[in-house]
Amino acid sequence: MINTILFDNHVKLGAKMVPFAGYNMPVSYTSIIEEHLAVRNAVGLFDVSHMGEFIVKGKDAEEFLQRVTSNDVNKLEIGQVQYSCFPNLNGGIIDDLLVYRLDETRCSDGEKAYMLVVNASNIEKDWNWLEEQKGSMELSLEDISEKTGLIALQGPKAASVLGKLTTMELNKMVYYHFEKGTVAGISNVLVSATGYTGAGGFEIYAKNEDLIKIWEALIEAGQEYGLKPSGLGCRDTLRLEMRFCLYGNDIDDTTSPLEAGLGWITKLDKGPFNSSDIFMEQKAQKVTKKLVGFVMEDRRVPRKGYPIYDESDSEIGVVTSGTLSPSLDTPIGMGYVKSSQAKKGTSIWIGIGEKRMKAKVVNPPFINEE
Repeated sequence: MINTILFDNHVKLGAKMVPFAGYNMPVSYTSIIEEHLAVRNAVGLFDVSHMGEFIVKGKDAEEFLQRVTSNDVNKLEIGQVQYSCFPNLNGGIIDDLLVYRLDETRCSDGEKAYMLVVNASNIEKDWNWLEEQKGSMELSLEDISEKTGLIALQGPKAASVLGKLTTMELNKMVYYHFEKGTVAGISNVLVSATGYTGAGGFEIYAKNEDLIKIWEALIEAGQEYGLKPSGLGCRDTLRLEMRFCLYGNDIDDTTSPLEAGLGWITKLDKGPFNSSDIFMEQKAQKVTKKLVGFVMEDRRVPRKGYPIYDESDSEIGVVTSGTLSPSLDTPIGMGYVKSSQAKKGTSIWIGIGEKRMKAKVVNPPFINEE
């Protein structure tokens, strides 16, 4: 198992460490519910250094990314970020990712530069796929994952905490944008506003050797705002309340972005890209299954792999994610069902052992549902 640069900090803070994607990662420090509510109401700090980062630059970089990602990279300006996915050749998803359009100051004329942020469990798979897809195109690929540290400061008080350590105008940073500056005396730190919690906040990318100083400065700066170090446990409950997909649960190599409700990042009008012909046919013919969110009518928590039934007890799908929502104090979940059963308000039943537990389909995100 690999330790992130912050491993000793987590141990000192009493974190419960678990194996995740080949790394020793903190699942919680106090409790998942306590950390979840701290992020929703104040501010939490996550170590997400296990994520992967690739640099793509060169004359053909944009053309290459247009072909291997589903979103329209051409629309990105320097300083913007884009959510996207890598489609495979069979209409499935190799991974979901973020695409950062970097400053091309150090590039040759006509070249563009990007940073791709990918899931930890897929770093090797993604890298091999990009190398395979590159062919003879004029571009360079660099895996900077091992030398790049990443922490996420999330919650409504995140700007107040980070603002004590930087002169960047955080309140003016638009969602899905980024800039570089100095944080806690460390220069050339990339700060973005994307988020995987729905609570607002920032991602902080720095050299691995600088991450401990930034982490400790944030811990200290956040004390007056109720900052809590937060683990992967509440990161999962927070993203699920927003109905954000988790790769390996809600999306994978067999699920289409259109089935997963990710049509908004699948730009069929940008020109050909991997599986675009399959997605165009799916759009024309309509997908047969859809990823939905649902709320349970009792206290039983749905789990990945539980079957989903309709009112006649016919199996119509499967649960992909589930938890007890700390914000709602109600069990919630996501799963694929037949498209005919995906409408808001539809009653479905979750198979928990021999029992059938009733649930209702809702629109995302859960925490805005009445």
